[in-house]
Amino acid sequence: MEKIQMVDLKKQLLPIRKEVELAIAKSLDATDFIQGAAVEQFEEDLKEYLGCNHVITCGNGTDALQIALMALDLQPGDEVIVPAFTYISAIEVIVLLQLVPVFVDVEFDSFNMDPSLIKEAISEKTKAIIAVHLFGQMANMSTIMTIAQQHKLFLIEDSAQSFGSKSLETGALAGTMGHIGCTSFFPTKILGGMGDGGAINTDDRLLAQKMRMISKHGQSKKYHHQIVGINSRLDTIQASVLNVKLQYVEGYIQKRKDLAEFYDRHLHKIDNIEIPHRSHYSDHVFHQYTLKIKEDKRDALNEYLCQREIPSAIYYPIAANEQEAYKVKYWKREMSVSNTLSKQVLSLPMHTELGQDQLNYICKVIISFYK
Repeated sequence: MEKIQMVDLKKQLLPIRKEVELAIAKSLDATDFIQGAAVEQFEEDLKEYLGCNHVITCGNGTDALQIALMALDLQPGDEVIVPAFTYISAIEVIVLLQLVPVFVDVEFDSFNMDPSLIKEAISEKTKAIIAVHLFGQMANMSTIMTIAQQHKLFLIEDSAQSFGSKSLETGALAGTMGHIGCTSFFPTKILGGMGDGGAINTDDRLLAQKMRMISKHGQSKKYHHQIVGINSRLDTIQASVLNVKLQYVEGYIQKRKDLAEFYDRHLHKIDNIEIPHRSHYSDHVFHQYTLKIKEDKRDALNEYLCQREIPSAIYYPIAANEQEAYKVKYWKREMSVSNTLSKQVLSLPMHTELGQDQLNYICKVIISFYK
């Protein structure tokens, strides 16, 4: 049996390597390394895939979030509601822009922001909500959208971990239901490049125009800077790679779903393990297959797997509200679910190249831990 990888980018590349190399060679021949033809093509292809009106590519997913917030004309001290159990990017850009992150706890089942707690977090200074779709499953967007509309708040979606996830209520894809959607093309993502990359999408023409300007130093045309911006562009070579991989992304997603079903069948009967929850409002594309390990055995199981050469990962060992950089200044309420999850979560290998023998071995070892 081959060594099990948490993510196997090398094997993912093998069947499409010739296509990728040809696409890169085309960009090399054109020498249009910045804002080249492949970037324009990828934006068009991604717009069609998402079913939205405008796509603006950028340097990475964190830049996408920053550009989105910059486009909203928020003022220092304005508040942005964000989940406490998430990767730090969303909180990071809020603080960098001199805004105030207001943490909201998450649902224990879905890992996503608990809509029932949003209203109590809203103040006269609240201007926006960032809904993070964690691990492959969308937050409860219909409820969050209603709250945002009632309180006249901007709604930004971070779909970096749930690219391709669909609403079971409307059929809309993650990132296309709020005012702005943001995503990342980090190599390990469901649609990943061979380096950094990100994108922003919206149906609002004026927002799109402004975000494109922001991503290019705030200029509408070269050397004409109407607003303050940043320098954040998707490299042409990365766009070349993503143009190829976008053609295969639905197959990647289906394979992840198949792997998750295999894990489910073999692990759901273990009393002290909770397999990933499927919500009634979103499908799950399994960027991560994340278990909840009860009875304080998470770290022991993690070590047990490691000793048997099975990689696993803890996303995230510290909730955002407990991180040293943000805890003292921004944490104003108890985040009991987020703090509990940080002690229970354990993600198993999840990638399209996992073999049947590897899956069997992973499940066999986990079952043996509980005997």
